[in-house]
This record gives sequence, structure tokens and C-alpha cells, in this order.
Amino acid sequence: MNLMRSAILMASRSPWLRERAPRYRFIRRTVERFLSGERVEDALAAARRLADNRIGSLLTHLGENVEDRFEAERATLHYLDVLERIRTAGLPSEVSVKLTQLGLDLDCEFCFANLAKLIEHLPAEKTLWIDMEQSSYVDVTLELYRRARRTHRNLGVCVQAYLYRTEKDVESLLSIGASLRLVKGAYNEPPEIAFRKKADVDENYFRLAQRLLGPEALRAGIRAALATHDRKLIARVTGWAAAQGIAKDQLEFEMLYGIQRAEQLRLAREGYRCAVLVSYGSFWFPWFMRRLAERPANILFLARNVFSG
Repeated sequence: MNLMRSAILMASRSPWLRERAPRYRFIRRTVERFLSGERVEDALAAARRLADNRIGSLLTHLGENVEDRFEAERATLHYLDVLERIRTAGLPSEVSVKLTQLGLDLDCEFCFANLAKLIEHLPAEKTLWIDMEQSSYVDVTLELYRRARRTHRNLGVCVQAYLYRTEKDVESLLSIGASLRLVKGAYNEPPEIAFRKKADVDENYFRLAQRLLGPEALRAGIRAALATHDRKLIARVTGWAAAQGIAKDQLEFEMLYGIQRAEQLRLAREGYRCAVLVSYGSFWFPWFMRRLAERPANILFLARNVFSG
């Protein structure tokens, strides 16, 4: 399975496949399960449906590693418009961005200026989330996060449980009361810096979740969003939290659109906070391939579509 995952992640970086694969009907049909649509209107409609079931949402416009300033500025303007649309509609939605979409590969200060524009237009009750990308971006992402958070506390950042370094990063971020989204990780990282076995990633995820929900984190005002579709891991976290006397509404789970819908509804119905990451846009192939690599069941789902025509 590790070999298959590596092959899929390699394919996600192929410009040739990115251009040609979306032409195939079976691929487009499969991706519809995970993608609300290509337009922001599609994402907002999905957010409304989720809100009807007491489930929040995070909206993200697909795209990364932009190569010119115009594209980065256009992405920034797009997110400003999304923030206004969320405010106008009164949706329980927030926004999640990739720094490479805001120009990080071009110039760090240029990227920070674009990020600052978004933060300045962010309602006080909302959090702007920064996605985490490959390991080579972790240091600069956390540096810009800390810098921005000196003046704007309603800013969150993602950390990845499959990286060895994340335990130390979490300890450092706890000291400033950061808002953290904990994920397993979806990039192909070398064994020198990342756990390779699922069992090891799961165990590290659980340890980090305990830390983020512990009394010290609570006193520091940490907002911890636990992003996973793993029902066994969710059950383990909720069982531990109940034993510690942690109220259900102090736990926040996040999932991707179209995955574990029944679990999303169950968590919301039982009193846990739940939100769904709603992705949209035309730049969906690399993102979609990483979703396949995250979960073997997704690969089987694609295979069934291939052989059904």
C-alpha cells in the first residue's frame, strides 16, 4: 500500500496528468464525490446544506504554488470576496488558504502582505486557517503564522502528525495559545522526517490530540480542530476525552466534503462540534490524487468507476 500511495502522490505532481486526466469522464465522475463544484457558488450552497445539519464549514479555493504575482493577487481578491459572501449570508463558515497560493514561492514579504489583507477583513468571530504544505514549507509557514498572530489572534495553522518534528512544533505553538488543526498528512515525505506506518502515524496523532485537549492547552485558550476520517481514532479520542471529563462541545472534528458523511452527522447530533472542508475550483487534480493516497478505500472507489465504464 505504501508503494501505491507513493505512486499516486508522484502522479499528483505530474503536469502532463494534471492537464489530461480531467478529460476522462470516469475521473470527473469520481471526483464529484469529494468536490462541491468548481464555482464559489457551489461551495456556498454546500455550506448552507451543512449548516442545516448543524455542521460548520471551511471553504478553500483549490490552487497552490502560483508562479506570478498577478495570480497571487487574484487569489487574495477572491478570498476577500468569499469572506464577504460568508458574512452577508450569515454562514457558520471559515476560510482555509495555502500560502503558496498567496505567493510564498515568489516572495515571502509579498505573501505576508496578501495574508495580512485577508486577516484585516476577517470578522472577529471567525478564524482564518493556514494550510500546511510539504515539509520544506513548514518552517516558513510557522514563521509567518507567528508573525501574523502577534496582531491578529483569530488565525489558525495546520500541523501534520506524520512528521517527527510536529511534537516540538505543537509544544512551541501551545505556548502562544495558537489555534491548531491536526491532520495526519498527505504528502510523500522521506522516512528520515516522517512516520511511514499508519499505526505509528495514528499513535502520534492520538498523543498530539491528548496534548491539544489537555488542561494546559485549555488554560492557554487553544482551539484544537481534529481533522480525521478515521472512526477508530475518533472513538479513541472521544472515549479518552469523556474519561477526562471533557465536555463534548469542547471537541471539534473536521472532515473533507463527501467523506464519512454519516459520521459527520452522528458527531453533530451527539453534541460534538463538526466542520467540513469544502474545496472548489478547477485546479483539482493534484488535490484529488492526494485524497486518494490518504485512504485506500478511495482507490477502490475509483477502480469501481473505471471498470463500470
